[in-house]
Amino acid sequence: MQAESKGSFAVIRYNLRTYESGGVMAVIKGKESAEAVLKQFEQSQTSEDRHIGWRYFLEKTDLKAGMDPAEATALRQSRLEIREAEA
Repeated sequence: MQAESKGSFAVIRYNLRTYESGGVMAVIKGKESAEAVLKQFEQSQTSEDRHIGWRYFLEKTDLKAGMDPAEATALRQSRLEIREAEA
C-alpha cells in the first residue's frame, strides 16, 4: 500500500465505444492524488463527450509525475508497441 502512495499513476483517456486512445492526460504522484485528478477530469467532462464514449482510468506507471502529457503519451505508446511486438 505504501508503494501506491508514493508511486506514479497516469490518467488515461479512452473511448469505450471505439477503443480509441485519447492518451495520457496527466501523470500524478500517489494514488489518492491521482484519484482526485481523475474525478476532476470526469466532473469537467461534458455530457456530450461522455455520451460518445470518452472515459478515464488510472494506470500505475514508472513515468515521472508532472511530465508533459504529450511526451508521456508517446513514451507509453512506444512501450505498448514494444510489448506487443515481443508477445
